[in-house]
Amino acid sequence: MSSARLVVGVSGASGAAYGLRVLDACRELSVESHLIFSRAAALTLAQETTLGVAEVQARADVVHKVGDVGAAVASGSFPTLGMIIAPCSVRTMSEIATGVTSSLLTRAADVTLKERRPLVLMVRETPLHLGHLRTMVRLAEMGAIIAPPMPAFYAKPTSLEEMVDQSVGRALDLFGLSWKPVKRWGQDVGPLQGEG
Repeated sequence: MSSARLVVGVSGASGAAYGLRVLDACRELSVESHLIFSRAAALTLAQETTLGVAEVQARADVVHKVGDVGAAVASGSFPTLGMIIAPCSVRTMSEIATGVTSSLLTRAADVTLKERRPLVLMVRETPLHLGHLRTMVRLAEMGAIIAPPMPAFYAKPTSLEEMVDQSVGRALDLFGLSWKPVKRWGQDVGPLQGEG
């Protein structure tokens, strides 16, 4: 297995495809993925895909039970590149912001913050009320990166899959991981560097 590890959390927010593609990207990039799949994520998966939980778990290198707060990823001494939660529900985001964690998903996120590693939250909610926004500010002040998946229309996506891949790839950029499906301004689309 690779020496590079990424903790991949999947919460119950809409957008299970984001978590699936993060796992696929890790495999393609030879990054060891440590999956934490929440109970609510299983419900969303059933609504949005034809996959079962076991099929999602098979995409990960290591699977941790959401209730196993003694797992390796719950300790700062276990080295990782950081953690991404894709998608991230408001409940998960809010629990991380309080520091009072009730599952391995939020405990691993708390550990990521305390170790000053990148914590990327692909928050899926709209519209946002003031409480959501204040929670995001608090998380940003704590060192988390709030990265809601947004369509990059400059990349001229022709499918939902391309839109998902662009958002996932840009999130992985935040860990220094460059994934091939990402279309980059000045390289793949838009004005080329050096023109003018």
